[in-house]
Amino acid sequence: MPSGYSHSYSFLSRLISGIRRISGRRGGIAVMLAGISIFVFSVVLAAAVAPNVGVAADDRRVTIVGSQGGGPGLHDDGSVYQLDGRSVAWRLADADSYFDVTKLPTGTVLAGYMNGETTPCGPYDEPCARTGFRVINPPEITADSSPTVTDEYSFPVRTRVNSEVHDVERLGPNEYVFTDMDAERIAIVDNGTITWEWYANETYDAPPDPTRTDWLHINDIDVIDSDRFLVSVRNAHQLVIIERGHGVVEVINKDESGNGKGDPSVLRQQHNPQWLGNGTVLVADSHNDRIVELHRGADDSWEVTWSIAAAEGVPFSWPRDADRLSNGNTLITDSLNKRIVEINNSGVAVWSYQTQKVPYEADRLPAGERVGGVAYTNANNIDTAASTAAGRNIPILSLLLIGIQTGIQTPFWFTEIHVATGVLALISIICGSGLILKNR
Repeated sequence: MPSGYSHSYSFLSRLISGIRRISGRRGGIAVMLAGISIFVFSVVLAAAVAPNVGVAADDRRVTIVGSQGGGPGLHDDGSVYQLDGRSVAWRLADADSYFDVTKLPTGTVLAGYMNGETTPCGPYDEPCARTGFRVINPPEITADSSPTVTDEYSFPVRTRVNSEVHDVERLGPNEYVFTDMDAERIAIVDNGTITWEWYANETYDAPPDPTRTDWLHINDIDVIDSDRFLVSVRNAHQLVIIERGHGVVEVINKDESGNGKGDPSVLRQQHNPQWLGNGTVLVADSHNDRIVELHRGADDSWEVTWSIAAAEGVPFSWPRDADRLSNGNTLITDSLNKRIVEINNSGVAVWSYQTQKVPYEADRLPAGERVGGVAYTNANNIDTAASTAAGRNIPILSLLLIGIQTGIQTPFWFTEIHVATGVLALISIICGSGLILKNR
């Protein structure tokens, strides 16, 4: 081949190769930009059209809140605070997490709490976690600007994950009953001494060491009367009534399948039931993203007779508390949406508050959560559309969303759609980067 043709052929080859490389790089950049643009557009659009929450009725309702906090696993920046209307009157932020809160007739506040990275650890390796409950004097008692802890009962646990005391109730002047999900028990302590205990292995098949696994996650106890307690056994999807001297005397959402758990379509990892009386229980059906009333039928079986899955136009996301108030309304703690909302018996929001961190539980003062209340079951004025709205449960995407929400606390309008477009953006970045590297 003549040299002139050889040089021309070499030049054309390099030119074509260069064009392909440039085209490959531009294609890679285009792929990345397309995926990122779709994600950004979905986020911006959702933020623009999101309904307003936390704006209903700015009156002088007084609410006390237990905040689990934020950070990975929701184990940081916990607090107890009081809202006057939607203004924070006082706050105590001296624990990694706070949980159930109750204002006592004495004016003090009773709260379950957890602190990690503590010592001494008793039988566990250091550092460990410490959990229990505290009695808090609010500023109106101390005549000071800050609340103070005046009493505490606590004990070490192996880890701060799924080992906390989530609930405590007062029985007498220095007598309290509390849940212990580390040992999976409920216990009564009087003047610092345990006087009565019920262990879940009396009813459920236990692993060799409950402190090493999140076995049942017993997360709530309510006093029905002096000897009967309503207990939430979260991981079994069941509520049980325990009577001193007799153990479990009734199971709500019985095991019909033989797997040791109740039907998850009835209750799924619930929190904070309230005994309304007349065979009716109000409960936050957390992982079904709804609030339900369960009613005991003539054959002693329990079924869902009322439910609601949205308020203010926003579906609930991991609600963990629902209290039927003395005025007939329902106060709901919508944890992963970071809001507290009060609805009337038609499902309409009459008051709401957007929290900064993830709330665990809220009580409306002065009465707080109480035994007995008006049941919505069979009421004729319930908003059917709101009551029957389905909770979100999209395979894989819903699980990823919960992980994101408990890690970085996204806005309430961040949904499975944004998880999907975020995954698409990540894939486009990986593929686009591969094209660019291949054509360097």
